[in-house]
Amino acid sequence: YREGDTLHGFTVQKIVDVEDLNLTTIQLVHDKTKARYIHVARKDTNNVFSVAFRTTPMDHTGVPHILEHTVLCGSEKFPCRDPFFKMLNRSLSTFMNAWTASDYTMYPFSTQNSKDFQNLLSVYLDASFFPRLRKYDFMQEGWRLEHEDVMNPKSPIVFKGVVFNEMKGALQNQDYLFSVQLQRSLLPDHTYSYVSGGDPNHIPLLTWDALKQFHASHYHPSNSVFYTYGDIPLENHLKIINDEALSKFDAIETNTEVPFQTRWLEPRTKKVSCKPEPLAPNPAKQTTVSVSYLLKQNTEAYDNLVWNILSYLMLNGPQAPFYKALIESNIGLNYSPSVGFDAGIKETVFSVGLRGISEDDIDKVISKIDETIDRVIEDGFDQDRIDAVLHLIELSLKHQTTQFGLGLAANLMPTCVHDGDPVPTLQVNRMVDKFMVCELNGGQLLQDIVKTQLKDNKHRLVLVMNPSARQFNILCHYMTYNNLLKEKTVSLSEDEKKLIYEQGLSLLERQNEEEDLSCLPTLSISGWLNSSPHSFFNLITLGGTFVQFSNQPTNGMTYLTMFCSTANLPDNLKPYLPLFCDVLTKVGAGNRDYREISRDIERYSGGFFAGPTVFCHHSHGNKFEQGVMMNSYCLNKNLMNMLSIWEDIFTEPGLDDRDRLRTLVQVLSSNLSAGVVQSGHAFAMTSAASHLSAASQLKEQLTGLSQVNHIKNIAAKDDMDSLANVLTNIAAHVLSNSEMRCAVNVNPDDRPATEEVLEGFLSTLPLNSSDVDTHTEVDEFLPQQIKTHHEFPFPVNYAAMCFPTVPYTNPDEPKLRILARLLTNKYLHKEIREKGGAYGGGARHKDQVFSFYSYRFVDAPVAPSDKGSRIFYYGITDDMFQSYRRQLKSVSADDIVDVAQRYITPQKCAHAVSLIGPHNEVISKDSTWRKHKEE
Repeated sequence: YREGDTLHGFTVQKIVDVEDLNLTTIQLVHDKTKARYIHVARKDTNNVFSVAFRTTPMDHTGVPHILEHTVLCGSEKFPCRDPFFKMLNRSLSTFMNAWTASDYTMYPFSTQNSKDFQNLLSVYLDASFFPRLRKYDFMQEGWRLEHEDVMNPKSPIVFKGVVFNEMKGALQNQDYLFSVQLQRSLLPDHTYSYVSGGDPNHIPLLTWDALKQFHASHYHPSNSVFYTYGDIPLENHLKIINDEALSKFDAIETNTEVPFQTRWLEPRTKKVSCKPEPLAPNPAKQTTVSVSYLLKQNTEAYDNLVWNILSYLMLNGPQAPFYKALIESNIGLNYSPSVGFDAGIKETVFSVGLRGISEDDIDKVISKIDETIDRVIEDGFDQDRIDAVLHLIELSLKHQTTQFGLGLAANLMPTCVHDGDPVPTLQVNRMVDKFMVCELNGGQLLQDIVKTQLKDNKHRLVLVMNPSARQFNILCHYMTYNNLLKEKTVSLSEDEKKLIYEQGLSLLERQNEEEDLSCLPTLSISGWLNSSPHSFFNLITLGGTFVQFSNQPTNGMTYLTMFCSTANLPDNLKPYLPLFCDVLTKVGAGNRDYREISRDIERYSGGFFAGPTVFCHHSHGNKFEQGVMMNSYCLNKNLMNMLSIWEDIFTEPGLDDRDRLRTLVQVLSSNLSAGVVQSGHAFAMTSAASHLSAASQLKEQLTGLSQVNHIKNIAAKDDMDSLANVLTNIAAHVLSNSEMRCAVNVNPDDRPATEEVLEGFLSTLPLNSSDVDTHTEVDEFLPQQIKTHHEFPFPVNYAAMCFPTVPYTNPDEPKLRILARLLTNKYLHKEIREKGGAYGGGARHKDQVFSFYSYRFVDAPVAPSDKGSRIFYYGITDDMFQSYRRQLKSVSADDIVDVAQRYITPQKCAHAVSLIGPHNEVISKDSTWRKHKEE
């Protein structure tokens, strides 16, 4: 293509080759509507599309969020209910979703199949530009007044709606609440002062007409940015987009631009309330405080890069000045939410603070932040640390991921929706070179930025969030909510009440209607490849250890994975295994203290990871493998240095540093506590499954609520002497005498040198590698039919029901996998989300457990760094995988009915139920439930 070329109603404006990322960007504009278009041409079969609209709400009704849901409820060409969700059964997409940010709404998908791409593109275009926006869809997705029991006109009238219920839960999340309040308070003049997702106290003020008006003014091509990525020719996309959508519009003047925030003359302070955290290690330390600064426009790519470097230097790792001043002071548990540099809105923000502090320590934290800023201005940063950050940037350019195109879209869109040029953001090496020149010529760039944009910046907000159930209920939720409900219902006439009842029945009737889905495009099963590429690996022995080598185009990188069995670890030590893994790469080792270890990990690798794992056997239901998985990756030239760090960790881990352990325990406890609200469904499924098999029981112990409470208790007791002894004992079992195996993915040309260096490393380790089967076999475990209620003081219920099933190679496994997909998309979505108004619901089949909640199976692409992982982790060979795919393709409707009756019928199949949520009066009086209360 050439600049000035006209293609299907578009004119090419700018073409740039970006060698850093092996891609070419082509920017176009649609002649008739002035829609912007960004195409990224790259040799990648996982093609991506997205369309984004700048959506700038001026109230708390959540109109962009509700509109995002409602446009997906049917369109002119695809008039069935929720074509977006129904395409999940008719597509090979590797990603389908939509989301509402603070100032834009985005609709992306990705797929490896060109026909599938065309199908999904037609559905997305019609949904975005020609939605039906029916009143009943608005009521279902947004809000409505309806009887609690829709069939009983004498039951109480309440608020219902998918988004209404979603945001009720979201605003109970302390991290989300804090982030919302921070943005609202720091940018109070325009759209950012409103909750784009919607405040439940204001959502019922939104009208159907206002929703349609918002679509007309915001979902117009003149207010849009299109993005495509991959190896499908650009012309194919342009023709469909022009013919099916843009040619039917004319350009309009949009009124969605976000003005710059008026800068303050003096700093401000804001105090807000939240609910107390039931899993806090110290109930007296639940205050969060942060200091935030409004910076520059987000369209300046170089400024954003420099600020990302600066933010990392100031915050990340034990060498960072804020880490030393705040985290290692043990005043609080962890950094505050939204910490760091954020370029996700029109004007960028930097924020730093602490959570889990005493209210009496607020001023102390603020003083420490101010002192740290002064220290950075005075001392700057060591060149070694700056070099380490630049090394991480180099790694990020070489590291290949399967969703690179999707990630690119998400990263570029905040700039694009504010009329910025995306190309400079992609030219990373050019910006790094500019940064290095500035550093070499005086070396004061970062210190000057800290002085001018932090210390001298008057647009500074101190945000304090204190726990107070009473204040939170009064100011943030219940009083306003109840008053609004009372206001809308108290004066209802009998005729109006009758109308509410009839509308509820009418909506239910519509939700139950059988639909004609023939309008939707689909793929035949022949569109799914009969075979997938082989892994191309081989197994050798180096230094007495089994090593699986996979030759892959890793772009000058080496990827290392190590597995150490914990089958012989005493049971009383296993609850400490996640903590052991968390601290193992964060304490000192050998002659290096923890700061030096952190420095060298940054200089020579992309990071070190260790975590406990439980792998179910592919063919035996009562066998599983338990162990510690460790991995890292590096540039080939740094392999010897990376392995030197691992050698120190294996042979001389510094697990007796009590002060360091105390800091790491507090941080882990904070992270785990926050995760319960954020991932409640996962915890509920893990809890229920733990009663069905020994493997699932161990998983719950390592990753479930048991682990959250275990770490909470360790943090509360603060007995670091005993903890150091326990961790040292675990190290003696795991790092010295366990069975070990490795996997390495590397470019074929680099393999000989890699083998030589790796053999030297493995020869130094006191580990075993033999043909001994390291699987644990448990014959005596019997599934227990148990119902458990974990009572937490938040108003969201997370429920799960689980059934024991069969291993991977059992012929019923692919049938159960498809059953889960069908139940999710064809039944549970309608029953739980459409009718019940819950945000999500579904089923999954994984690791010999059928769980009811949400999960979706796709035949996804595999990155070069992950090739061979299937056999390394689970022992599943390529032949097993191909057999599994053939079985998937041969599953019939009768097969689905058969496995449903045999495996997931509660009346005759063993199962367990778990509920995480608030007090339930019925359950409290039911002796068949086990109750665990978290105060």
